[in-house]
Amino acid sequence: MAAPRQEKEMPFLDHLEELRQRLFWIVGALAVGIIAAFAIMMRFDVMGLLLGPINAYLPEGKLVFTNPGDPFRVLMLWSFALGTVFAFPVLAWQIWGFLSPALYTHEKKVVIPVLVGATLLFLMGMALAFFVILPITLRFLMGFQTDSMAPMITVSGYFSFVVGLVLAFGVVFEMPIVVVALTALGLTTPSFLSRFRRHAAVLCLIVAALITPGGDPMSLLIMTLPLYLLYEVSIGLSGIVYRRRLKHERSLLASEGAGV
Repeated sequence: MAAPRQEKEMPFLDHLEELRQRLFWIVGALAVGIIAAFAIMMRFDVMGLLLGPINAYLPEGKLVFTNPGDPFRVLMLWSFALGTVFAFPVLAWQIWGFLSPALYTHEKKVVIPVLVGATLLFLMGMALAFFVILPITLRFLMGFQTDSMAPMITVSGYFSFVVGLVLAFGVVFEMPIVVVALTALGLTTPSFLSRFRRHAAVLCLIVAALITPGGDPMSLLIMTLPLYLLYEVSIGLSGIVYRRRLKHERSLLASEGAGV
């Protein structure tokens, strides 16, 4: 049978004390990361890099703002996001340290690859959105400009648009991780996923239309193809997890039969 999670259960108050200490380290790491990110944003022209996709459509190469607090809010928003990235190793280590004693050995082997894969896929989705989809979308949307209209794009409007698009792509790229989790829980199988390939292709097109602001055919195609490729990758990963789960269940049955 599977080995016990731990030989001796930790008292409830000790769990709370450990959680308090780990939360202290997490908050401290976030604070240090945000301060470091704020310093980097102030020292280097990071905002200028973020303006790259929209810069060609700005009359004077600058965004406008209608509220005095808009520049500071945007600066803090990106400082928080960048600071979270800086603090992520500490966050992951503290969360892992708190949860790992409650996991079986085979569960621990799955958690770390899943976390790494989820992080990489999220970053890939964000990169695709910012470097590929965003320029195409802006070119399509700004193509409706006429001589009777002059663009006056605000700081809050542009960065809200960018953050929404980038986060949406990052979340969508988590599909393989979700499929792996559902397979591990026994809620889906690779054969089930294979049967619904045509439905998945239509669903990928619909999702691409929903999260691609421009809605132009080129943006839809560029988004739909990676989504469907992710679905095919999900089928392959589901097959690996499904076979391992069956192997583990057979080994448990064999060990239980030997113990009778």
